[in-house]
Amino acid sequence: MRKIAILLLVFMVFSCKNEPKTAENKIKEDVTFLADNKLEGRQTGTDGEKKAADYIIKRFKEVGLSPKGTDGFLQPFSFKPKTDPHKEVEFTTNADSTITGRNVIGYINNGAKKTIVIGAHYDHLGFGGEGSLYREKDKAIHNGADDNASGVAVMLNLASRLNVKNNLAETKDNNNYLFMAFSGEEMGLLGSNYFSKNPTIEAESINYMINMDMVGRMKADSTLAVYGVGSSPMFKQTLKANNEKFKLVQNESGVGPSDHTSFYLIDIPVLHFFTGQHEDYHKPGDDSEKLNYGGMNLVSEYLFAIINDLDDNGKMAFRKTKNESDNVPTFKVGLGVVPDYLFDGKGMRIDGTREDTPAVNAGLQKGDVVIKLGDAEVTDMMSYMAALSTYDKGDETAIRVKRGDSIIDTKVKF
Repeated sequence: MRKIAILLLVFMVFSCKNEPKTAENKIKEDVTFLADNKLEGRQTGTDGEKKAADYIIKRFKEVGLSPKGTDGFLQPFSFKPKTDPHKEVEFTTNADSTITGRNVIGYINNGAKKTIVIGAHYDHLGFGGEGSLYREKDKAIHNGADDNASGVAVMLNLASRLNVKNNLAETKDNNNYLFMAFSGEEMGLLGSNYFSKNPTIEAESINYMINMDMVGRMKADSTLAVYGVGSSPMFKQTLKANNEKFKLVQNESGVGPSDHTSFYLIDIPVLHFFTGQHEDYHKPGDDSEKLNYGGMNLVSEYLFAIINDLDDNGKMAFRKTKNESDNVPTFKVGLGVVPDYLFDGKGMRIDGTREDTPAVNAGLQKGDVVIKLGDAEVTDMMSYMAALSTYDKGDETAIRVKRGDSIIDTKVKF
């Protein structure tokens, strides 16, 4: 009997040692912590940002990453704010009135010559400030669950997946992995810009960069926008070959309003992933219970497949892209809507409206598709902005929208 018990114990130990390890999925847990009211919106330079950084460091350690900042996992950077740092928000300022932000950087060293940077910004708007679209008088915490606790959570999930994979594999991947949680994004890509000028690894060794900003609100049609697809010849083919779940909306340009831009500008290929705008963007309503966690899991799986597919392709060739922002017209007025940037039909689809704006006063609604503004046909976002640029404050013009199967003609006053 004793021999049987010993044999059983040996078998159990052997079985446990050989049981495949799997990456832990803490996407929802990570978002819930980062978007909690206790962090007060994670504005760069505040106590809430520090708490968020400490949490990400703890998670990096749990995942098994090594520190790759200038101070352990941290890469502090200082800057002078454009507005009064003592107005309404409690910043920690230095003697020279500068504010310190903190990038958080972890590393998987596979002994490779090339490194893939996988990043997402973790800062948000605090109680609002200049970037807020909230118009009520009472200040309110902007938790930024989608923007961008969602990107950080998916980044952490990818770190776990890639670390487990490399621990189990007989041979290491052909790339190292640098995981970065940027701060200062909402203030002007400050953290990623600082890293691009002060990299903690050799900039020449960076193969390509993946950025995730607002990947938490995937819509029912599973649309996923990918920017920067023209920044390397391999990207379009790889995105298509690994896609079974998404309706992809691809944009060539490596320049856009998120941290991938800082890498593109130093000649590094970039891919930026985004699940779309919504009415809670830069408002207090961007909370964790509104996120599509199933969609976030799909994004993580897709990126994991892309990274694995590209692993044996060597150094990604960099290619300059046409910067669509060079052609964006300037305008003095706005309609007061949130455009649906993922809409690929004819016209400009309204994803949300703001109170007391020309759009609301004209009776426009979420889901309406603007197809004509004045005499100008609206076929896409660029033609909409071109038409809008011809108007001044106080002007009135005709506007035509498609609502379901109906065509509605009305007037809008700017």
